Amino acid sequence: MAMSAADIERFIKEGLPDAKVEIRDLAGDGNHYAATVISQAFKGKSRVQQHQMVYAALKGNMGGVLHALALTTSTPQE
Repeated sequence: MAMSAADIERFIKEGLPDAKVEIRDLAGDGNHYAATVISQAFKGKSRVQQHQMVYAALKGNMGGVLHALALTTSTPQE
């Protein structure tokens, strides 16, 4: 069973409430997504730590229900 883009966005926003999230379905199959996540919570964190925060927000669905997610993370531009 695939995870919908809306579910991915909801999980990320629950874990990172201030996040601006853009989800794109890369293959049209509901299994391969790209996400851009912008959050103040990423400030001072390495790219690896930022991605770990997003994966944690997905509550174990990465690699299972959610097969592939290409991530781009950043802090808001001031």
